[in-house]
Amino acid sequence: QVQLVESGGGLVQAGGSLRLSCAASRTIFSFNAMHWYRQAPGKQRELVAVISNGGITNYADSVKGRFTISRDSANNTLYLQMNSLRPEDTAVYYCHARQTFPPREYWGPGTQVTVSS
Repeated sequence: QVQLVESGGGLVQAGGSLRLSCAASRTIFSFNAMHWYRQAPGKQRELVAVISNGGITNYADSVKGRFTISRDSANNTLYLQMNSLRPEDTAVYYCHARQTFPPREYWGPGTQVTVSS
């Protein structure tokens, strides 16, 4: 069973930065893509950023230019660097991984990010 464990969340003032980490229990290149999602209170979970196995990245419009997704294959870790944080970025952030053969998805338990104004 694959495990994903997020860390790095916390309380930060608006304009500040945080770096989230997601440690995987097996090589991250075994996944077709890895994602960061977030869910704010009373809202649906939304995709924040994705990195494909080939290293192609994509971002939600709301975080473009402020967030950067990256990975460290040697340590099987996914990152999300979050700069210029806003109160509307407050949410629980989840790491997600997808493989296609066999088709499976994995989620971490989430880490809380709170941005104060």
